[in-house]
Amino acid sequence: MRKNFWWIAVAWLAVASQQQLMAQEAPDMRQRFEQLMFADKTAGELAVHGHSHNDYEQAIPFLTAYHAGIESIEVDLFLRGDSLYAAHDKEDIQVGRTLEQLYLQPLAALYRANNHHPFADANKNLQLLFDFKEDYQRLMPALIKLLQSYDFMFDHHQSAHPVRIVISGNMPPAELFAQFPSWVLFDGRPNIAYTEVQRQHLGMISQDLKAYSQWNGKAVPPKAEMQKIMQDSQRAKEWGISFRLWGTADNVNTWMVLEKMGVSLLNTDHPAKLKIYLDELNASRFQLVKPYEVYTPSYKSDGTDKEIRNVILMIGDGMGLGHLQTAIIANRGQSNMQKMRHIGFSSTTSYSPSNTDSGAGGTAIATGSKTYNGYLSVDTNGTALPAIPDRIRSLGMRSGIISTGDVSDATPASFYAKNPDRNASEAISRSLLTNTTVDVLIGGTPEQYRHKQPYEQFKNELTKNGFALVNTVADFEQSDAEKIITFMPDSLTRPVKEGRGAVLSQLLNLTINKLDKRDKGFFIMAESAQIDYGGHARDLTYVATETLDFDQAVGEALRFADADGHTLVLVTADHETGALSLLDADAAKGSIQGNFASNDHSSILVPVMAYGPGAQSFIGFYENTEIFHRLMKLLEKK
Repeated sequence: MRKNFWWIAVAWLAVASQQQLMAQEAPDMRQRFEQLMFADKTAGELAVHGHSHNDYEQAIPFLTAYHAGIESIEVDLFLRGDSLYAAHDKEDIQVGRTLEQLYLQPLAALYRANNHHPFADANKNLQLLFDFKEDYQRLMPALIKLLQSYDFMFDHHQSAHPVRIVISGNMPPAELFAQFPSWVLFDGRPNIAYTEVQRQHLGMISQDLKAYSQWNGKAVPPKAEMQKIMQDSQRAKEWGISFRLWGTADNVNTWMVLEKMGVSLLNTDHPAKLKIYLDELNASRFQLVKPYEVYTPSYKSDGTDKEIRNVILMIGDGMGLGHLQTAIIANRGQSNMQKMRHIGFSSTTSYSPSNTDSGAGGTAIATGSKTYNGYLSVDTNGTALPAIPDRIRSLGMRSGIISTGDVSDATPASFYAKNPDRNASEAISRSLLTNTTVDVLIGGTPEQYRHKQPYEQFKNELTKNGFALVNTVADFEQSDAEKIITFMPDSLTRPVKEGRGAVLSQLLNLTINKLDKRDKGFFIMAESAQIDYGGHARDLTYVATETLDFDQAVGEALRFADADGHTLVLVTADHETGALSLLDADAAKGSIQGNFASNDHSSILVPVMAYGPGAQSFIGFYENTEIFHRLMKLLEKK
């Protein structure tokens, strides 16, 4: 009896463990979107850092720049009596605005609180640049005396992570550098021929932009002027020190161009604005290392009036023109979508006052009707609307729905479910128990079926409606079931940047093979769900890799369309996510720098690209509902 009990316990633990593993494969989708939209950005290692110019003129000196993570802070100094004052001109000197009160005392408190680091982030460093507005012979002794009382955070002999001190302005000549404490460094000039010994006392190199150019921060300086700046910045880099230009404009384009020219300290009077730029700098950039070959269509059936037997609708969830251009630039100026000659633009507004969500956006495409955000293929009264698979069944066509996200999420669900709540995942999934118009459904596993017991129960219930339910692509491929649903594991729905692979292309080809030559043709909707996720995260690498993956799947659709001759390919989006614009693009290198104006959906028009018979019907500007109506007009001619 004990032996039997032991085996029962082991079996129970094994089932429980398997259920737990299934449940832990991916986070709850709402939690995931919270993380994507509101997670703090981490800049990581950067080639550029911020320099708070004339920092004492900030409304809150020191602390504004410090809490913006600015790693170089500039203070102009005057000596009055025994005190060093922070001021731009001698007329600006005020009681209480001393170097010690404004900077050293608060810095010392923070330094101690951070376990003898300048910042809580131990990877960040801090530099104080003291610009002498009077003769160094007066100021230097007073400054050194003051700093020695705080030597625990300045002297590299006493601290493993000292705050760097750099002297600028009316500073000693280079031949006197060695006379001062080794932890006191100097701000050099690019036109001075320093000896090797003198270079050891340099903390940075600075120069007025006007010494090179009258550039106003728009576009780029003339080539010869850029080359001179790059030459001087390269010398500073070889010396292992920072290079700064003062007198520069204070905007994103200027910061980008300065970095390209090798300027490593970005001068700013607006630390909080520069913080946003630097914090998101890595997430705003992408470069494709290895481009892929794109398919060149034959165009034999493109734009003709030949009979349409098959339709492949590709939806890049959240994909706008910025996303499309990102893919083109990254792949060295080439994409499969770019090969499609019949192009239109769709407005994605819904009946809700805010920008559309995927529920209303998907419904518009799937049913030809506008509705409220959050609704799935029901009108504003909650009445069910026939979707494309419902309409074409009477035409003898089969339907397949594919997604690289949760298969019960809004976009795929709008093609097979009717529900006034896009978040009702279980009810949406259970609508398949009575669905008679979808033959193939494949995507990520809904949350409630990540546990073994509910999964097996749902699987048994689906058989009553003729559906086979599998959870691997291999089982999907090998199955001979007429109607099949595949709940994919997390490994096949994770982001491309985390190793998903070309799953969408594979699933599209497998679904085509399942439905091709059955009855009187097929309709397939294939969604790249995670372009949208990347937009919510304001992560250009996420956006770019998902869009490039989507483009390769489009290439597979075009190949089939050419081979078949009677297939219409439509490529569009349910909305744009992120309000993505491109700040810089280099197709020769495949590199892009973008900017997300939002972490949510926008009202930006989305492209509609068409290839094959009837493609000419999708040219122009129109509402998203027109995609459905124009498609049905073509199909109902059959």
